This record gives sequence, structure tokens and C-alpha cells, in this order.
Amino acid sequence: EVQLVESGGGLVQPGGSLRLSCAASGFTVSRTDMSWVRQAPGKGLEWVSTLYSGSGGTAYADSVKGRFTISRDNAKSILYLQMSSLKSEDTAVYYCATGRKATFKVRGQGTQVTVSS
Repeated sequence: EVQLVESGGGLVQPGGSLRLSCAASGFTVSRTDMSWVRQAPGKGLEWVSTLYSGSGGTAYADSVKGRFTISRDNAKSILYLQMSSLKSEDTAVYYCATGRKATFKVRGQGTQVTVSS
């Protein structure tokens, strides 16, 4: 059974940093395209970033490019999202997902990130 469990969210001041983690089980992370997506209050799901299987290449939404970094630990089956220079508009529930921008599938409960002074 595919399972994804997100953690690491919290309250942070504008300009601050957080690292989100996603513990995966039931499949091989290194062989699967993995993404982070988010949902701001009152809005739909927004794709944030993808880490491609095989090549390890990455892609980012323009809104987070240069501020967020996606990575994975294959041995631990964990996907990460390092977030820096956080803005109030980054406030959302963050989910990790299998798949890429056009095909992602959310399978976890998400972790809340609130950016506020």
C-alpha cells in the first residue's frame, strides 16, 4: 500500500525557513517522480515542485523558484522540501504526491505552513 506522511510544518515569520519531510512507504522513491503541492485557504491545489526519478532533475513553480529546494534520501525513502525566504503567500497546507505537475496524486494528510509575524 502506498503511504505518504508529511511533517515539518509550523508557524514561521516572513523571511524564515522550514524543511518539510515526506516519509514514503509501499513503493521505491528513487523510481518514482515525486512532487510537492500546496493548498492555500479557499484555493485549489497548486503544484510547487517535482523531483524526477532516474535523472534526479527538478522543476519548480515560478512563485517558489530560487527559494525552495526539493530533494530526497533514497535510503530512508524520504522526500524533502527546504523552504527559505518564506512569504505570507506561502501559507498553505503542503502535501507530497506521487507523479509530476500534470499527473500528481496526493496521498497524505498534509502539513500546515503558516507564515506570519
